[in-house]
This record gives sequence, structure tokens and C-alpha cells, in this order.
Amino acid sequence: MEILCTNGLKSVMTELVPALEGQSASRIALTWGSTVALAKEIAAGARGDIAILTDEAINDLVAQGKAVAGSRVDVARSGIGIAVRKGSRKPDISSPDALRHALLAARSVAHSRTGQSGLYFPTVLARLGISEQMQSKLVVPEGGVPIGDIVARGDAEIGIQQISELMPVDGIEIAGPLPEPLQKITIFSAGVLATAQDPQRARKLADLIGTASRPLLAAKGLEAP
Repeated sequence: MEILCTNGLKSVMTELVPALEGQSASRIALTWGSTVALAKEIAAGARGDIAILTDEAINDLVAQGKAVAGSRVDVARSGIGIAVRKGSRKPDISSPDALRHALLAARSVAHSRTGQSGLYFPTVLARLGISEQMQSKLVVPEGGVPIGDIVARGDAEIGIQQISELMPVDGIEIAGPLPEPLQKITIFSAGVLATAQDPQRARKLADLIGTASRPLLAAKGLEAP
């Protein structure tokens, strides 16, 4: 089975694959990427059996005829967090005002170019009223470089990304989630692709992913849907 999986669930799926292969009697090959990049590839003709993306992306693929209607299985809820280099002082981000002061005080702030957190972060800056002040401080890497890696090597003082993507990175510490009024929860879902070689078997595997992943979610910075 070929699964195209968003980076937001990489830590879960990496750990889960051996058990899934045993329970489904299928060899599983995983392709990683941002939801935006993978959805574009699928829309352009990339083949696979299952996609694990945001619920919105799966719904869009169904509407395009690229995913099977009725096959969506919600897997996890994911929030956005803030990370600093290990050993650094963790800023107060407990409220929108505290976050505003922390961002303005930071020398540099990294966010992704195409990930869900990166696409949303400009909205956070706009709501805080600091979009213009922050432009010179933003670090937005090309090529899908993990934001945690950028923070770990000192190329940015603060990093913004899905908590599930930050947690596995060595050399950083998570200061906390975005404060509630500014938080954006993403639902990650599995869906059977129209190119699946065995749609019925793929549907059973998607259902299995939805149930087998539950015990791992909290430890990976995620919540059950």
C-alpha cells in the first residue's frame, strides 16, 4: 500500500507502520510532504492508495474525483505551537498580548512556507497588529526544511509549527501552544485515493489507521478527533 502522508502525522505513522503491516498483511510505503504539496501532486496525477492530509484537503480531492467519496476517516486534531532552542528562556505566550510582546522582542521568527501553520501565521500577525513590524524578522525556508531544525541550529530564535512536528526534533523545547484566541486546530484525515489498486483493502487500512493511532496521539502532541 502506498500512503501519501502529511508531515503533521509523520511521528505517528513512522511508529505505527510495523503494526499496520502486521494487522493488514500489506507492505506500506510512505511518501511525506506538506498537505499543500501532496494535494497538488495528487491533483496533478500522483498515484497512491491512501492520502493522509487535512480534512479539507481530503474533501477537495473527493470533489475533484481524486479520492473516494465516503472513505474519509478523521485521525487526529493538531494545534500550533511555539519552540525555542533548548536551554533558551521560554517566552511568555499565555495570552495574545504576551505573544505579541514575545514576537516583537525576538530577533527572528521562523515559520514554514506551505505547511498549515505557516500559511496561518500571517493571520496571527495581522490579528496582533504587528505584520509590518515583523517582516524583517521572519525566516521562511524553502524546500520544506523542518522549522524545529532551524531553531535547533540557531538560525531563528522562535519557531512556529504544528506541535506534532516540533516534538520529535532534538535541540528545541516547546514553549507552549498558541494562546486560545489565536489557535487554529487542524483535523488530519485519511482517505482512499481513486488510484488505489484495491479500494476495499485500502478502505480497511484507512479505518485501521484511525483506530490504531489513538493510543499514540497524546505522546505525539495530538488529540483524538
